[in-house]
Amino acid sequence: MILEGDSGLNTLVDFRHRRIYKAQNGVAGKGQEKYGKKGDDIYIRVPLGTVVTDELSDAALGDVTQPGQRLVVARGGRGGLGNVHFKSSTNRAPRKFTPGAVGEELQLHLELKVLADVGLLGFPNAGKSTLISTVSAARPKVADYPFTTLYPNLGVVRVGMDSSFVIADVPGLIEGAASGAGLGVQFLKHLQRTRLLLHLVEIAPIDQISPVLAVRKLEQELVKFDRKLKNKPRWLVFTKKDIVEGNEAREIARQVVGELNWDAPWFVISSVTRHGTDELVQKIMRALNDLPEQT
Repeated sequence: MILEGDSGLNTLVDFRHRRIYKAQNGVAGKGQEKYGKKGDDIYIRVPLGTVVTDELSDAALGDVTQPGQRLVVARGGRGGLGNVHFKSSTNRAPRKFTPGAVGEELQLHLELKVLADVGLLGFPNAGKSTLISTVSAARPKVADYPFTTLYPNLGVVRVGMDSSFVIADVPGLIEGAASGAGLGVQFLKHLQRTRLLLHLVEIAPIDQISPVLAVRKLEQELVKFDRKLKNKPRWLVFTKKDIVEGNEAREIARQVVGELNWDAPWFVISSVTRHGTDELVQKIMRALNDLPEQT
């Protein structure tokens, strides 16, 4: 059985409905020294970013990361040898043969971790889906209530004629996500494969949770889940500037940055009016040219 990478797929949902895959059996040999026909290989298409492990031993079998990449996860049994194989000058009619071997049977665990250059991080309603729909051709569901995004969305951001990067919008996280609250670890894992994180926070949240507290709470979830995420390059992006009058948004942002002792890049944007989004995209592209490729 062979898993094959398909860039057109983005979920593993098909495996919920079909859980057993069985390759074709070989054909027995025949008279007149005819060998038996081998069974055809079975190819199963999986989305890029699929991690494959043995369910019983928990051993890693491989990772499908490229379109067309093929990963052999279970091999068929070796065919037996008929009597003609043991024929010799002194034994013209041997009665010896060997039986064929049984093919491998495995219980596999498939886990999808999306592959993207940039990951959007933030609490529900932080503006992640609106941003990715503004800067790319992706069209995730956008609404004025939380948890509108239920699975990761990928978008390709074009910068000029020959430059682009892939951005991932994962479902909004809540406090306790690292322990499984809300959509929890189902989607925190996707951020592990990104090269740069954009931490989105509302400039004037309607739930009255201050931007400073929102940033710190989410930082705690990153550390609990994977300390490497905390050390990954992360920029702060204040969203929804359009709901704040005049220069008040930038003043609020400066105050938050000061309280956080934030020393990484930060931006104030409005995805609705496109204020600051072009500058953000240009600086992301320049930064990615200097960051190492994700493996």
